[in-house]
Amino acid sequence: MSFYDLIERRRSVRRYQETSVSEESVRRVAEAARLAPSACNNQPWHLFVVRDPETRRALFPGAGQAWIAAAPVVLVMCSRPSEAWVRRYDGKNHADIDVAIAMEHVVLAATEEGLGTCWICAFDPQLFRDVLKLPADLEPVAATPLGVPDEAPPARPRKDLEELVTWL
Repeated sequence: MSFYDLIERRRSVRRYQETSVSEESVRRVAEAARLAPSACNNQPWHLFVVRDPETRRALFPGAGQAWIAAAPVVLVMCSRPSEAWVRRYDGKNHADIDVAIAMEHVVLAATEEGLGTCWICAFDPQLFRDVLKLPADLEPVAATPLGVPDEAPPARPRKDLEELVTWL
């Protein structure tokens, strides 16, 4: 499939089959994150692959997020701000940007594998710290369920290109 087809096929999936995800697929998805560009190639992030059902439920204990924990895998992407490139002009730390790039590689690779994902930023960071026993230098930034979709969500509306782009 072409890259543009892949982008168009990616959806936010909120229902997953109970089918397990192969180790090979998870490794390819993780490898896609590893290959993601980052400022000065610092790669200031760490990916947690959570297969254990109890840990998944502990990360997302609320009834409204039970669908996340029901996926066979949850991926949690953390930043390590102390290792990130910082822009000298204004002190902007790029750890979250680097994580976002790696996470986008994850969701596109998962789509290529026939798997579904859904960016999740609505979580309790302290709960994630406690459940994953994160060291102080790691900050949870984003998570996604990973599994075989049990739905085919339609494309969401997008703004027109002219509303988003200024041509100079």
